[in-house]
Amino acid sequence: MVASRETQVYRADAKQQGSLLSPNQRENLIKPYLPSPPAPSHSSSQSPWRIRALIRHQIHFLVFTIIHTLFSLYIRLRQTYHALVDRVFAILYYHHRAPELIQQDVRGLSRIPEHLSVILELKGEERGSTGLEGLMDEAAEISAWCACVGIPMLSIYEKTGILKRYLPTTHRTVSSKLHDYFGRSMPSLQIGAPHVPALLNGGEFENTDPRGSPSGQTHISILLLSSEDGRSTLVDLTKTLAEMSQRNKLAPDDISRDLIDAEITESVMGEPDLLVLFGPNVGLQGYPPWQVRLTEIFHVQDNGGVGYQVFLRALHRYAKAQMRFGR
Repeated sequence: MVASRETQVYRADAKQQGSLLSPNQRENLIKPYLPSPPAPSHSSSQSPWRIRALIRHQIHFLVFTIIHTLFSLYIRLRQTYHALVDRVFAILYYHHRAPELIQQDVRGLSRIPEHLSVILELKGEERGSTGLEGLMDEAAEISAWCACVGIPMLSIYEKTGILKRYLPTTHRTVSSKLHDYFGRSMPSLQIGAPHVPALLNGGEFENTDPRGSPSGQTHISILLLSSEDGRSTLVDLTKTLAEMSQRNKLAPDDISRDLIDAEITESVMGEPDLLVLFGPNVGLQGYPPWQVRLTEIFHVQDNGGVGYQVFLRALHRYAKAQMRFGR
């Protein structure tokens, strides 16, 4: 009965739009139906744990900040040092596009690589005609340096293979650069790619032997490579040898390292003596793996691009390297 009477009073007050009861009377009317207030939490026992966790977090953050600051300082100092060394070498050993000066820079070396290989990269922010022109100019500069030094074989690896798609244009660019260095006495030039007829002085030339130079003329042979000439070539060769073995055309005992080496040398290229990386980091970018088993690899830390000083330092390092092939 009490509950029904209170309900009637509340409804009557609601019909009169709250004019029958005062705010205090309405609170006393619904107070019995409200839940009991929550018990006070005992947070005093948890406060030491929270303080310890906060202190531990702050210590970890402080240690991380110190390590990050020291490592960043080390990276900046290292980059500054390498930039200064690079600038000094660029000033002291600038070639002035004179073959005589380049030959003078390598005159004291005990040996020169017969086959030099380089890895170039098409800059992501320069993709298009500008990036392609810069890439061709870098390839032409390296080709001219090799011709001045007397390196007969140069292989240029570029992951996307864009130089291979513009083979005649690359040939004209390299020829123009050789003319800038040598004038009328420029060496004969042969540019090719795996499974593509080579261009010798502007015309197709089926024989891709880099040693072949007409009438004793100075000769440089350039081979353009891409990622499809790397692991995929090994996969295709493996499939071919497996199929020949299954068809009894080749005995399993006849498959040897010498056979694989001969097949890859004929289809792609032989092992280079020296591989030069012009990037800031050590990365082969899918370079043919079989050909670098015994290759001397040279890299300048924090290097920003293709430069004559890097090329020259690579030749000096190669001349001092000890080749230990084992038994």
